Amino acid sequence: MKTAIIGGGAAGFFLAINLKKMVPNMEVTIFERSKQVLKKVEISGGGRCNCTNSFEGVVNFKQVYPRGHRLMKRLIKNFSQEDAYRWFEKQGVPLVTQDDHCVFPAAQDSHAIINCFLKRAEKLNIGIELSHKINSLKALADFDFIAVTTGGSPQADGLQWLLPAGIEIVEPVPSLFSFTIVDSELRKLKGIVASDAIAMIPGSKMKADGPLLVTHWGLSGPAILKLSSYAARLLHEHNFRMPLIINWMGRNEVETGAMLLKISNEHKQKQVASFHPQDISARLWEYLTVKAIGEKAFSRWSQLSKKDFNKIHNAITNDHYTIAGRTPFREEFVTCGGVSLDSIDYSTLECKTHPNLYFAGEVLNIDGITGGFNFQAAWSTAFTVAASIAKKAKGKNGVK
Repeated sequence: MKTAIIGGGAAGFFLAINLKKMVPNMEVTIFERSKQVLKKVEISGGGRCNCTNSFEGVVNFKQVYPRGHRLMKRLIKNFSQEDAYRWFEKQGVPLVTQDDHCVFPAAQDSHAIINCFLKRAEKLNIGIELSHKINSLKALADFDFIAVTTGGSPQADGLQWLLPAGIEIVEPVPSLFSFTIVDSELRKLKGIVASDAIAMIPGSKMKADGPLLVTHWGLSGPAILKLSSYAARLLHEHNFRMPLIINWMGRNEVETGAMLLKISNEHKQKQVASFHPQDISARLWEYLTVKAIGEKAFSRWSQLSKKDFNKIHNAITNDHYTIAGRTPFREEFVTCGGVSLDSIDYSTLECKTHPNLYFAGEVLNIDGITGGFNFQAAWSTAFTVAASIAKKAKGKNGVK
């Protein structure tokens, strides 16, 4: 029996290796349209490959999977983050979990994952066809099973070849990107991190917290990347131009007000712009106070009026910007959209209208926030497909 896997990325290799282990006599071939496999794995996580997450603190899957959270909650019961951790370590790839719950190879090098996949594929005699683009399912008529693992498609055109199989395609749009902010004074702070910020889009329920990085083009970091994921379709609808509010310290208004009052009472003779709270950088504090009250920021705390005090308070908790566009987070480009989950069986990930056709990975309308969640979706969906094909193949062969 023969299985064709279309796409030589993370999901494709994980599916192929697990299927071959489950059904050793299965002939498995990976078709990759480019000249290199596992390219996204190589550059992900800054070249370190954030291969999964501990999921500690995740109480609702919608927190980490803006699209496909119900399906992921189901699939992860079959192949969880703990299963993925054990799988890689059993293959000789030690992993480490960081304080932020992200999991990386202990070698801090994505090639630890890549080499593992390539060696296992070679040992299991998995075929790999490079520069081989599949344009129709008819081209694979000789195969008993087909698994599509082509990853996210920036344009819907890249998935048109699936339409004859009766598959519904959800328009792909970018997810996980940083924001362009046209503010020269803010950009001068490039490299500064606000460790506990909250970013939100006013007029919506979209908000995200975490570290926020000021860059030479605007804003990035986990808080911004998570917000871009939550609000991917909303931002796309508005051509990536929308208002943005930043709470720089992540505290509510009452806590921030109490903090400022304490500073003003205890350090009355200190200069406002030069005396800052411990959990905010000096340069960011000066920028915010000058933005709020201008030259008065260089006067003493005792000289501030109540109006000035309120302006500083507002600058910290309710700082307004305008998103002027998106800056692709090229190292971990992710899209939302793809094959509609209504087109597949939730238990097997088999196409409802085309028997023996399966989908795994980001080609599905599943996408996660930054932090290893997209790779975990690849492992969970790929393992599910491998098990589904294996079960059907053994049934055809009369094997219980």
